[in-house]
Amino acid sequence: MIASDLETGIRRLRDLVEQATKVVPFTGAGISTECGIPDFRSPGGIWTKMRPIEFGDFLASQEARDESWRRRFAMEEQFGGAKPGRGHQALASLYKTGKIPGIITQNIDNLHQVSGFSPDHVVELHGNTTYATCLDCAKRYELSWVRERFAASGGESPDCPSCRGYIKTATVSFGQAMPEAAMRRAQELTESCDLFLAIGSSLVVWPAAGFPLAAKSNGARLVIINRDATDFDDIADLVVHDDIGAVLSPFVAH
Repeated sequence: MIASDLETGIRRLRDLVEQATKVVPFTGAGISTECGIPDFRSPGGIWTKMRPIEFGDFLASQEARDESWRRRFAMEEQFGGAKPGRGHQALASLYKTGKIPGIITQNIDNLHQVSGFSPDHVVELHGNTTYATCLDCAKRYELSWVRERFAASGGESPDCPSCRGYIKTATVSFGQAMPEAAMRRAQELTESCDLFLAIGSSLVVWPAAGFPLAAKSNGARLVIINRDATDFDDIADLVVHDDIGAVLSPFVAH
């Protein structure tokens, strides 16, 4: 069912949420655009303006590692100053009622955690850009530490003091393996829910796009909230093509 208007979509969504016992949201870039976080893949997004740095290039080239960090610090105003939007707040409200056991996200902005989700209940398929890790020993580094050394060296990415491994934002780059633990946890959540909410995702990036299909195949009802049509609209129980903040704002607890 494709909602004919916003009010119809909200009313039907409310009914589905009330009937459900376990709701699992799956979020993409669209939920964060109202927060000032740029969409990477859509027309006009970051990847249409600059070529992404492949993981293999990051490993092979000091120049690529330097450029990767230069780009990350250039985006600090957008990521560092972003606050949760209406969509994040609505999902956090449902989480606090016990309806949501965990959330699956393709986003790297940490906004679900800031909105009130326990980090243990946020499954980040593509990692997190608000801190860094050593690719060899997995030691965590805060961005402020990396920035200080990057500036002091004249723009050269630092290596891990402990093992001399490469330090990278804790995100999954093109060509980098998906995190096994996160994928496993996402599959468990998908199979345990009776309502799956795909929010702000184009549902074209695999293997993450397979989770809505898996939920539907497992008997859950599927809701898609996205401005643009997706390839899965035909199988969804409810599709709302409207502003995500407007659709979810009635669910924010005041």
